[in-house]
Amino acid sequence: MSERTLLLRHATIHDGLGGEPVVGDVLVAGDEIAAIGDLRDRAATEVVDLDGAVLAPGFIDMHSHSDLQILVEPDHTAKLSQGVTLEVLGQDGLSYAPVDDRTLEALRARIAGWNDDPEGFDWSWRTVAEYLDRLDQGTAVNTAYLVPHGTVRMLVMGDDARRATPAELHRMRAVVAESMAAGAVGLSAGLTYVPGMFADTDELVSLCRVVAEHGGYFSPHHRNYGSAALEGYRECVEIARRSGVALHLAHAHLSFEINRGKLPELLALLDDAVADGVDLSFDAYPYLAAMTTLGSQLPSWAQAGSVEEQLDRLRDPATRARIVEALDVTGSDGHQGLTVDWRAVQVVGVPGAPSYADVVGVPLSDAAAARGLAPAELCLDVLAATRFGAPCVMHVGIEEHVRTLMAHPAHTVGSDGILVGDRPHPRSWGTFPRILDTYVREEGVLTLPEAIRHMTSAPAARLGLTDRGRVAVGAKADLVVLDPDRVRERATYADPRQPADGIHHVLVNGRFALRDGAVTGERAGRVIGRRA
Repeated sequence: MSERTLLLRHATIHDGLGGEPVVGDVLVAGDEIAAIGDLRDRAATEVVDLDGAVLAPGFIDMHSHSDLQILVEPDHTAKLSQGVTLEVLGQDGLSYAPVDDRTLEALRARIAGWNDDPEGFDWSWRTVAEYLDRLDQGTAVNTAYLVPHGTVRMLVMGDDARRATPAELHRMRAVVAESMAAGAVGLSAGLTYVPGMFADTDELVSLCRVVAEHGGYFSPHHRNYGSAALEGYRECVEIARRSGVALHLAHAHLSFEINRGKLPELLALLDDAVADGVDLSFDAYPYLAAMTTLGSQLPSWAQAGSVEEQLDRLRDPATRARIVEALDVTGSDGHQGLTVDWRAVQVVGVPGAPSYADVVGVPLSDAAAARGLAPAELCLDVLAATRFGAPCVMHVGIEEHVRTLMAHPAHTVGSDGILVGDRPHPRSWGTFPRILDTYVREEGVLTLPEAIRHMTSAPAARLGLTDRGRVAVGAKADLVVLDPDRVRERATYADPRQPADGIHHVLVNGRFALRDGAVTGERAGRVIGRRA
């Protein structure tokens, strides 16, 4: 049987490298780009006239929480409708491989607010290789996976709030090495989450040396984004310097009022690191609100152990009072060392607790006043009712910081998209079109060619990919076709599950995953980074 070919005519071609576009045609043969130029005389199985629309490399989401939902909801409309063709999973030090039965059970409960815990789901994998095998059976978009440090630590030593012994560190290094050899692209860490926060710098340096030996990168959610944010960034740079690992900072931002005006210090830190030879990049999302699990705001000692142990702490009056004091008076390490401004926090899902539906999407300060409660008390009530499964949005960002970081040459785009909850963050559906709409067309923070570079070839370079993230002969045909004058985000905080306008087609490995704005059901996505 002859190879299927697709000729895309009359395109405005952005190659992904940041240069000015050219007008021409692109021939796709199988899963690769076979020719570019004036191809009017070339025969093809199918010809599609793009009528001058922008044709660019498919967008790469460098920070995604689709670890389960890409399997549970395989159409994956949230990402395809934005033009995403590759997602990096395993973020923030917590995901579902490598595990044993005990660790998997604990993780399913701990990060249900990120990923849900779907009834009847097939959890048959345990190793990274087995999880990647599941993904490689075919997904809507391509995937890459980071070994999650917190998961490795749970596997080896549980939630213990202590340094690893030499024997434990040796085993963690072996697990990381095995996972990298299986096809992971790096190591993630969640240093404000249990148990990652219990690791010291030396532990992370030791594990990152293993990652560096395998050509991977380190992607930390660093130790503090609030009261000691700059110190958190400095630790990450120190880890990279000492281990020799490439550094990719996860959802880099400088938020909370305590950090207003400190961005020049952060930029100097990053630029000095690059000047000193650190291979550094970062991702960021174009919003002022963050999203995570509500329970992660509690002090770390209150998050330790099983869900039942955590619930017991909420039931004990004296222990509960200690938690409230940390949230309201002394500051919680889970909330970046700060006390919580309950006006800025909104619960966005109450799984299994319909009696708390009235608190969804409302500032916790207002929801608590309506119930005649203190906000911290309502927070703990919601956690108890949802068995720590409630996600939340926190409006803590600073617009000038978002814009400045977006313009930095080391910037790439990560949605940090959580796809579950009654009202998930709109970044899950709107990150990439929001950049093209608000920050390119309206505000001019980036030019269109430069924005596309940040979404395509720049993240591909971090992933070590030479055949993706660009429109070039021989590259994989991961492509997006869009109208640059009409593309816009439609997702909002009140109505987040809305596809973008202006994204016409998305091809994943040469197959239409989105055509004329509609998901096709193709499952052409494959795992990136697997070794033969």
